[in-house]
This record gives sequence, C-alpha cells and structure tokens, in this order.
Amino acid sequence: MPSTTNLRRITQHNLQTFRDAPLSELSGSLGDLGTLLPLLVALTLTHSISLPATLLFTGASNILTGALFGIPLPVQPMKAIASIAIARSYSLQETAAAGIGVAAVVGIMSVTGLLSWVTRVVPIPVVKGIQVGAGLSLVLSAGEKMLKPLGWTGPSPVDNLLWALGAALALLACTRAPRVPYALLIFILGLILAGVKARASDMDSSSIIPSIPVVVPSWATFGRTFVTASLGQLPLTTLNSIIAVTHLSADLLPNVPTPTVTAIGSSVAAMNLIGCWFGAMPACHGSGGLAAQHRFGARSGSSVILLGIVKMILGLVGGDSLVRLLASFPKALLGVMVLAAGVELAKVGESLNAGARDLWEEAEMEASGVLTLGKRLREPSETERRERWAVMMVTVAGLLAFRNDAVGFVAGLLWHWGQRAQLPRLQRPTWWQRWRTGRERTAAGEEGESLL
Repeated sequence: MPSTTNLRRITQHNLQTFRDAPLSELSGSLGDLGTLLPLLVALTLTHSISLPATLLFTGASNILTGALFGIPLPVQPMKAIASIAIARSYSLQETAAAGIGVAAVVGIMSVTGLLSWVTRVVPIPVVKGIQVGAGLSLVLSAGEKMLKPLGWTGPSPVDNLLWALGAALALLACTRAPRVPYALLIFILGLILAGVKARASDMDSSSIIPSIPVVVPSWATFGRTFVTASLGQLPLTTLNSIIAVTHLSADLLPNVPTPTVTAIGSSVAAMNLIGCWFGAMPACHGSGGLAAQHRFGARSGSSVILLGIVKMILGLVGGDSLVRLLASFPKALLGVMVLAAGVELAKVGESLNAGARDLWEEAEMEASGVLTLGKRLREPSETERRERWAVMMVTVAGLLAFRNDAVGFVAGLLWHWGQRAQLPRLQRPTWWQRWRTGRERTAAGEEGESLL
C-alpha cells in the first residue's frame, strides 16, 4: 500500500484535478456504468446478490481505491461469475462462495508473488476463449430468459418486444456516438417504466434502513461453485483485472504513480473477502473500465470517490425501495442491456492475433539481444494464427457446451499443449524440451541395462 508521502501526493493530485476539471471527473465517473448497471440489475432480479450490501461495499471500495491509488480505478462485477449466476439463478450463498473462492486465491497469489508466474503459464488464447465464452453466455441468457418470453404487445404495455426493438435501435445509433451514456439513459428509462408498471402500494417501504444479510455458504457450496464459477473467473481476474490494469494505468496516466500488481491483487482480495459475506456482488478492477472512465474524462481518483459516495447514499437510504423498483424493471430493456454487455465482453476476442499482449512480449524477447526503439508487435504466421484461433474456439466450445468455465479452461489448455507437442524440437517450450529430454535419457538408460 502507498506510504504516507505517496498518500499525501495522491490526495493533492485528486483535489487539484477535481478543482481544475470537475465536470470531466463527474462525466468520467459514469464511464463504466455500461458494464455495472446491466449486471447489477440482472443479479438483483435473480436474487443472486443483496443490492443494499452491493451498493454499500462497492461504494466503500470505490472511495478507498480512489484515495489510495489516485487513478479512476473501476469496481465492476466479476463477469464470468456474473454470467454463471444470471444463467443459473445462483442463490446468495452460491454467488458469495464463488466470489470468496476467487478472492482467497488472488490474495494468496498476491502475497506470494505468483501473479507474474500465472501470466507466463496461462496462454492468451485460453484467456480470450474464456472471455468470449462468458460474453456469449450473457447473450444466450438475455435471449432465453428475458427476450424470448416477450410478445410484441405483452406481457405489459411498458414491457414488450416493441420496447426491446426501440432499445436495440438506440444502441445501434449510439455506436456512432460512444460518448453518449447509453446504459445510463436506458437505465433511467427503465426505472420510469418500472414506476409506471408497479403499484403504489408495492413501492412503499416499511423501513428506511436497508436489511443487510449475513451469508455463510456451506463447504459443499464452496467446492461446487469453485469448479463451476470461480475457476473460470480466476484467469480473467489475474490477467485482465490485475496485471493489465497496471500496464494500462502506466500508459494512460504516466504522471501518477502506477499501482503495483501486488497492491491491485490485494485490493481485489480484500473487497471480496469482506463484502461477499454480506451478500455483496463479487467485484474486481477491470482494464476496460479504467479505459472507459479515462475516455469520458476521469484523470484521478476523485471521479470514483464521487461515484462511491453516491452508491453508499443509495445503499443506506434507498436499498429496499430500489429492490422493489428493480423487481418491476422491464425485461425488454434489461435484455438488451445484458445482450450489449455480453457482446462487449465477447469483442475482446478480436485482438487475439492483432495486438494481444503475448505478441508484444514475444516481439520484445526476440529483440532483447539487439538495440531497439521500444516495443514492436510481432506478426504471427498464418499457421500460428489458425492454431491460436483453434485454441480460443475450443475453449469457447467447452464452456458453452457444458455451461462450465472450468471445462472450457481445461479443454483450451489441453488443445494448446497438444499443439505445442507437435512443434519441431527447437520451437517447443523450454519446459517441454526438458521433459522430453529426460524421458529420452531414461529410455536410453533402460535400453542399455537390458542389453547388458
């Protein structure tokens, strides 16, 4: 964590940036709502999380990360866990167990320094496959559970396929205007329609103070959800939400001290090891959210501090009322929002053979013995492109066929290792060469003993 001197500098940076450009910081704080709102609403309506607890604990995390790191670091849902929880209607115990499982592993890896090792071991095509598969799972869930049951004029005048079509057309129009906060506008429209749809008596809250549950999953639940949800989330969290965030922060905000991988990993572990026991949504820091908030104007931690304050106020005084309101949220709008979130997540697969992190790293290693002028992107051969694409698609196929991220993860690894085994000796990974050399020496020794 930052020292006292660094904390003082970060605080000054936050205050000065907010004084210089308050509207930019406010606008930037909304940049990641396109990811947060659809999944937050969907998880609430499937009763997979506690909305008041989520608002309180993620709001507190926003405030602390903004104050400690001084960058617009998002607090967003763990997408792989969210997609499984929505698709399978996870209970509070199951969602909490999945988040705690990821947090425990990430915490251990942060303390022991294993995060860098994981980056080298897990192939990028497998990670991309898990991301694409998780995104497609959200798309399928949006279609099957939210949009398919709707009619053109039913089941309600404010919740039907006509509203879904309008939301989809608006989404298409907003692709030409990326600065328009589409998710925020659709969310506000959904709240208005939900208020019209719900009866006044249903909106009355008997208590202003929200109820925060205490969630204690069983050991069996921990084991089951670790395999079905946590295992698929781990590569996403370690590679995209921790390691990638540090690199992106250094690129976007070079004048602000870059958080270390250990600090980011510890932050992810802490927020989930505390919040998930009270039904809060499993959350992490995402490089995509950091890029989105930076794009909309955020340049310091003051943006996410403001967002965190708003979240905590809503969690304290509006939690129960929001739950009742969200229960009437139009499935037509929600389905389009979740579908858009799934497509956005699946789009990361397009950079597999054009700009993926391992291509940059390999280019740097090839040039390590020669004087070069910075980074250079290596162009993969046509054969390598097909192999990388095959690994990603096998991962996606395993995930979707069995509705299990762990199956896709293992399938992708096996396919990747199988392809590595077929390479010429000089192109095989170092660990594989050592293993084969040891096997050959052992076999030669046994053959020599038999001749004697």
